[in-house]
Amino acid sequence: MSVIAEVRIPSADFELGRILRVEGVTSIELENLVPIGDATVPLFWIHNSTRQSFLEIVQRHPAVTSASEVDVFDDRTLFTLEWDANQDHVFRGISESEGQLLSAIGTPDAWDFELRFPSHGALSKFTTHCEDAQVSVETTRVYNPTEPGDGPWYGLSEPQREAIRLAVQKGYYDIPRGCTTKDLADELGISDQAVTERLRRAIVALVTYTLIPAESGT
Repeated sequence: MSVIAEVRIPSADFELGRILRVEGVTSIELENLVPIGDATVPLFWIHNSTRQSFLEIVQRHPAVTSASEVDVFDDRTLFTLEWDANQDHVFRGISESEGQLLSAIGTPDAWDFELRFPSHGALSKFTTHCEDAQVSVETTRVYNPTEPGDGPWYGLSEPQREAIRLAVQKGYYDIPRGCTTKDLADELGISDQAVTERLRRAIVALVTYTLIPAESGT
């Protein structure tokens, strides 16, 4: 059975963390990883307050091939970044251990990753790889994902479950809204941006583990 691990890694310990380690940035949310040829291109969100200076600093990093804006919204911007993931011990370790990156939120100090591995042995292989590369990995949680329809989790990680439960309790989905994402962020102790992403991923997980299996069987 597959296993999901939530780990924290200092930004200074791996290549992407060093590339995106820009002072003044509150948080960065990794949206997706898209392989293009030999490169792995991540999409990530950042608050607009540091958008221009952030992009300029990242573009000057010697490990970066290119960095550019994809979408700009009122409060945040979606960026794409080209860099050689094979030179990054964390991402090489994920790949060699047959892991999947489910989510990642970073600050100038540390990144919180949610990773899926095919087994506990694969997770151990990843952590050993990081230790050998002198990458500090703090494992904060390890659990087995539930099957569709099994128990109350329905594919949700604990942070996603906490965020969507609080959003419903506080009336975020009511009309008119009973609270804002900023209110939820203050209570959860995370950024407004991180709340928005957790809610989005929670809804995707709920639909994937409840509606889609039923529809595919019809």
